[in-house]
Amino acid sequence: MGRREFIILAGVAAATWVPPTALHSEERVIKIVVLGDVLASGYYLPVGRRFSDRLEFALKAKGQSVTVVDASKGNDTAARGLARLSHAVPEDADAVILELGAIDMLFAVEPIITRRSLAAIIENLKARRIAVLLCGAAPHTDLDDEHKSAFATIFSGLASEYDVLFYPAFDDAFVSDPSLREIGDFKPNAAGTEAVVARILPKAEALIDQGRHRVH
Repeated sequence: MGRREFIILAGVAAATWVPPTALHSEERVIKIVVLGDVLASGYYLPVGRRFSDRLEFALKAKGQSVTVVDASKGNDTAARGLARLSHAVPEDADAVILELGAIDMLFAVEPIITRRSLAAIIENLKARRIAVLLCGAAPHTDLDDEHKSAFATIFSGLASEYDVLFYPAFDDAFVSDPSLREIGDFKPNAAGTEAVVARILPKAEALIDQGRHRVH
């Protein structure tokens, strides 16, 4: 091959080569909705430091084409989340991080009611072909042993029954560390929220993979 032909071929290759990052950026943006209670809402934290903000930032830092929308309300029980589901999770959502049940434990809601509400939410989302990451929570310390036992089995049982992604305890990153919680409370502070994001990130990436297969 002559020098002239080599230069021409090299020029063609350079013109057609697309960096891997550029290819990744052209992927469809996956929309994740966080449907949760006070543990995920972070309403008391500055904008930009809340769970949905930090999760989106962390996912984008790993090259994911994603937007994370916060649809959490601080005092939502699972039943309240179910009641507003159609408004909270629009049809263009690809995936949902479902974090409800902690307030149920705080208010001593009967576990069977919590389970039925969570099951109905999951059934609705699956019927709409929306990927689900179900998050559990540690049983509240004020519960008696019977209710603690009942709540402890709700989340894992639902994840198994409905075959959805599962993160056993949303609060495991901060529940035992006062420095990661709001003073005198069980809610995560900014550092606690960062700890949650670091732990849940692999599950969130798996959720994106499932959401990317959704047909709109």
